[in-house]
Amino acid sequence: MNPPTLVDALARYDALVEVGIGRRTDVAEALAERGADVTATDVYDHEIPAAVAFVRDDVTDPDPTVYEGSDAVYALNLPPELHRPAREAALDAGADFLFTTLGGDPPAVPVERRTVATGTLFVADSDPQKRN
Repeated sequence: MNPPTLVDALARYDALVEVGIGRRTDVAEALAERGADVTATDVYDHEIPAAVAFVRDDVTDPDPTVYEGSDAVYALNLPPELHRPAREAALDAGADFLFTTLGGDPPAVPVERRTVATGTLFVADSDPQKRN
């Protein structure tokens, strides 16, 4: 049996926030096409698909209203220095935090590893008592 795609792994969530979308809009768009409510964030303005909401936000100093009501906060190719702030934004919103890293970057927060078709999806520990 083949591992699920990244989109399949995230599709169980109804409301998601993608941190740092950049120019990689395919996952957010695919989730929105499946009926998810997707908000993308980035520190820079980017053109994104019409089905995805966009908010300019910096996860190191987040606007909590961006993350409120989300079931999951996720990020793709997230650098280690953003693992903790993104996890904090998710914890504060009561959402799960899932992410991928760049190649060999280890996760900087406690995680469970899940295999997806493109590699490893890290699912951060959602226990607020274990904040780092």
